[in-house]
Amino acid sequence: MDLAPYLAALRRDLSAAAAPGGAEITRAADLLANSLDVSARLCLLEVLADATAEITAKLDGATVEVRLRAREADLVVHQVPPEQPAVPVPAATEPTGDVARITLRLPDSLKDTVEQAATAEGISVNAWLVRAVAAAAPGAVPPAPGRPGRGSSRRITGFAQA
Repeated sequence: MDLAPYLAALRRDLSAAAAPGGAEITRAADLLANSLDVSARLCLLEVLADATAEITAKLDGATVEVRLRAREADLVVHQVPPEQPAVPVPAATEPTGDVARITLRLPDSLKDTVEQAATAEGISVNAWLVRAVAAAAPGAVPPAPGRPGRGSSRRITGFAQA
């Protein structure tokens, strides 16, 4: 949103109000209008910010923000996606039967990738492979994810709003 037309209208109105006072008063009004430009722009931005806060409070499922870009204000509307009901995760069960041993031959490049993925999750290669097979096998219940270990990342992403 370009604020310049509103500020120009304010300057014109101030000049028109000063015109009956003569050339000297008109010149003083022009100087005053030019010096008030920054303050008037800031006041307009504050009005926009207050308006967006009120609009956001009355909207259900959306937020409105004012973003200052160069000398212009942009109004941005964010639709909040409707909350999806939590999908119940089947309880992980420990194997009830005997544990079977198999031999798995992987190409070196794939073995390295599996080791890196397991390290990133902080679990053993065997545990990572069990999860991968359980997730891929039809009807199998994947084991519950383990606690983050030494190699895990503790990164939080998102945004903050004031």
